[in-house]
Amino acid sequence: MLHRYSNRWLACLAAVALTIGGAGSVQAGTATGAATEWTQLANNAQLVDLMKSSGIQVDNQLTQISQLAEQIQNQLKIYENMLQNTAQLPDHVWGQIESDLNQLRSIVDQGQGIAFSMGNSDDVLQQRFQSYADLKTNLPDNATFSTTYQSWSNTNRDTIASSLKAASLTADQFDSEEDTMSSLRSMSETADGQMKALQVGHEIAAQQVAQMQKLRGLVSQQMTMMGTWLQTAQTDKDLAQARREKFFSATAPSTSGGERMKVEW
Repeated sequence: MLHRYSNRWLACLAAVALTIGGAGSVQAGTATGAATEWTQLANNAQLVDLMKSSGIQVDNQLTQISQLAEQIQNQLKIYENMLQNTAQLPDHVWGQIESDLNQLRSIVDQGQGIAFSMGNSDDVLQQRFQSYADLKTNLPDNATFSTTYQSWSNTNRDTIASSLKAASLTADQFDSEEDTMSSLRSMSETADGQMKALQVGHEIAAQQVAQMQKLRGLVSQQMTMMGTWLQTAQTDKDLAQARREKFFSATAPSTSGGERMKVEW
């Protein structure tokens, strides 16, 4: 289950800052200064600027992740067709399948990490800015982005678990690289096991293509709302500044031209 800790947002986002290779490989990496936490930024302007730049980066990552999931989906289908015409796939081919399926596991982890970090961004901004917390969204049932990311994550994990169960696998066997490789080695021993692995991998890859598009839509909505909030806040600030300038630059009212007061006894 995905948990949100608002005081660890930057560390989580740094873990999501993955290097996605153009050749179709996914490698996890951490950004420099990952120990810094978002809520340690005393300057609210720095927090907002960092949030905006992170939103752009996340959108680009999701696009590339979705494209890679689609590539894996197509490749696994080719292997399925190969297996239908042979008793069992040779070791060198199965080794490539293992690599593809492990990349798929990494894609799932990346999606979960992005949902985690973006959900935390909503928590942090609501805590820092009352005007952001009061801003309404177009999400159903007046939900926050934080709870919506949580719902997306739960649905994604449940869907994957259901696909794995159909192949007599559990979600735990897909949680880490070591567990995934161990499961795949066992399945490679028979043609039936190989086919089940290919089918469930193809299904999960297709799910991730769709799920990453949904996640990208959520990120886009959040960035749009944030842009609206920033524009409104800037307009209010500019209006207040204009009123101050008008007040201090105004000409003092004239004190001449009236009747002089006389003392009457």
